[in-house]
Amino acid sequence: MAIKGYYGKLLDINLTTGEIKKTEIPEEDIKRFIGGRGLGTKILWDKLPNPGVDPFSPENALLFMPGPFSGLPIPSSSRTCVVTKSPRTSAINTKYKHGSTVSYSNMGGFFGPEIKFAGYDGICVTGKADKPVYIKIEDDKVEILDATKFWGMGTEELDNALIDELGDRKFESCYIGPAGENLVPMACILNTAARAAGRGGTGSVMGSKNLKAIAVKGTQSPKLGDHKKYLELLSQVRISFRDDNKDSLKWWRYGGTANALESSSKNGTQAVKNYSEGTYEEIEKIGTEANREKVWKRDFACFSCALACKKSGIAKGSYSVMVHDGPEYETGTMLGANLLISDLTGLQKLIAVSDDYGIDIISVGNTIGFLMEAYEKGIIDKSDLDGMSLNWGDVQASLEMIRKISTKEGIGEQASKGVKYLAEHLGHDSHKFAIHVKGHELAAWNVPVNSDYWSITYATSNRGACHMNGGSPESQDLAALRDSIAACSFASSWYKEELSYSQFLSVITGLEWTEEDFAKAGTRIFTLEKMFNYREGFNIEDDTLPPKFFENKFTVGDHKGAIVNRSEFKRNLRDYYKLRAWDTRTSKPKDETLKDLDLDFTIA
Repeated sequence: MAIKGYYGKLLDINLTTGEIKKTEIPEEDIKRFIGGRGLGTKILWDKLPNPGVDPFSPENALLFMPGPFSGLPIPSSSRTCVVTKSPRTSAINTKYKHGSTVSYSNMGGFFGPEIKFAGYDGICVTGKADKPVYIKIEDDKVEILDATKFWGMGTEELDNALIDELGDRKFESCYIGPAGENLVPMACILNTAARAAGRGGTGSVMGSKNLKAIAVKGTQSPKLGDHKKYLELLSQVRISFRDDNKDSLKWWRYGGTANALESSSKNGTQAVKNYSEGTYEEIEKIGTEANREKVWKRDFACFSCALACKKSGIAKGSYSVMVHDGPEYETGTMLGANLLISDLTGLQKLIAVSDDYGIDIISVGNTIGFLMEAYEKGIIDKSDLDGMSLNWGDVQASLEMIRKISTKEGIGEQASKGVKYLAEHLGHDSHKFAIHVKGHELAAWNVPVNSDYWSITYATSNRGACHMNGGSPESQDLAALRDSIAACSFASSWYKEELSYSQFLSVITGLEWTEEDFAKAGTRIFTLEKMFNYREGFNIEDDTLPPKFFENKFTVGDHKGAIVNRSEFKRNLRDYYKLRAWDTRTSKPKDETLKDLDLDFTIA
């Protein structure tokens, strides 16, 4: 393998046949798509040459992709991107019954570095086992083992049971809970009980393969292109984290993203009452100071990270629960402000139960909010909810809905499919308050305030509505690059112009990465995702926003009256396509654009 920093190997596991291979990754693919999200998308494109594959079929590929920074002690660069075909999304008009987008979901923790330590640039799982299994990887030794006794376990119990089974705490693992086993399309994959590949239904794809967990341990490290220069850059960036932006470091360590709960509410950008408002008047009851005082006991970090933005402790009160992580901004908003829940220990219970079931808190909080609004409007009643009331602020009813959705019991069977399905099923204009794009529920950042940014962010995201997407081509391409090298977006401000990601990539790989080359790779990755979706039947009509944002005005807070202007949104979207050099009538990237990005193979 000529490219340093890589092994050039993909661990390819077929659970139907039991075949385990070490597949060579083409050097050209590594050069063009880097790793993580980018390389995972290229492998998925090659694995699924024909559109319309059922995401739950054995044919679908589930990829666990660290990046070239993973496993190296580069601060805040240990992430893993899980890439697959999405079970969450659907196009407005497509000839494919199972037409859906690419799904990429990024998680921190320690799992990705351990994949690199074991000697692989990624893991690809296809097929379906005939009974529950887990995969054990120890360098070159790879086994598919019986997981029947683990099936049905929540993620917390499983995390401890796997350690006992393996007899070695040096293994790092990721796994699904009951929601993934039950093929709930909003199920997620977790590691260390609280780090999640939360979005896009990755856990349900894992469950469709009867795969409960993957445990990995390794003793290797790839050779670097210029080790001496790498150490110099490493020293520089460590000094940056230690000496620069001390207030920013304190911000992350003190509250993590929970710090944004109160500021977002004040700024009118929070999802409140199913996105009806941008400000929650009781937000301080579940914010950073309340958690610091009543819940959090420990700050902890992912592999080689100086930020320690994760928080754990014990919540006591109306409920008593061990807190593995939270609330952070998304979980605190979606199960707090969005449902008008200000009971701090009740919120902590909701977060813990969701993690234990292994379900995406963003989507489940959005779905419960939709049902609460439908209940308030009289579109549904107790007879539709298995005899339950579902009022705003009701913790116990929300807990019961999470259980029903995760187990597909009663109303949970329909609700597990998300708000797009529910709106189509219920009718009565409920689509007007179904908050999704392409079938993927929006995250906790509301749209009407700063709508120029947030409308483009959500409408153009390649995995369906995604708050991490960015509101311009430049920010989107950078996000794709971070997800591909395995860097955390929270730490990107510490990488100065004189110490860029591309410099690190150059010394790791032994290849010269200019800033222009690096930026173009980001454009290439984002555009390949777009072409995957276009091949599945997605076009310009799918790049839209929920009607609520064009029709509902805020009535609370400093931003009363905020609403999205439909004409401005259309104009901004058209300008976005022009910047991308995509067709403004279809949203398809033009052939000359694809050729310039070395994506000729996507041209039909």
